[in-house]
Amino acid sequence: MTKIHIPSPLRQYAGQQADVAVKGTTVGDVLSDLVARHPDLRRHLYTEDGKLRAFVNIYLNDEDIRYLDNLATPVKDGDELAIIPAVAGG
Repeated sequence: MTKIHIPSPLRQYAGQQADVAVKGTTVGDVLSDLVARHPDLRRHLYTEDGKLRAFVNIYLNDEDIRYLDNLATPVKDGDELAIIPAVAGG
């Protein structure tokens, strides 16, 4: 299983869990399993047309998936994903 770290602002949509163990062979599969288990997360992670929101950054073992194979990036047991919402302000 892969462990996904849920950031504090999104934990209310994931049963107050800081980490969730999920199944899948790619980052996209793992995120699909996460939102299947916690459907309220879907609107915070994906647009209405099913694309990952621009302000949501996903890291696999500390590497930004945008510089790997994005949602097609393979994962294996023991990998860790982190959801990092972008923060803006001035």
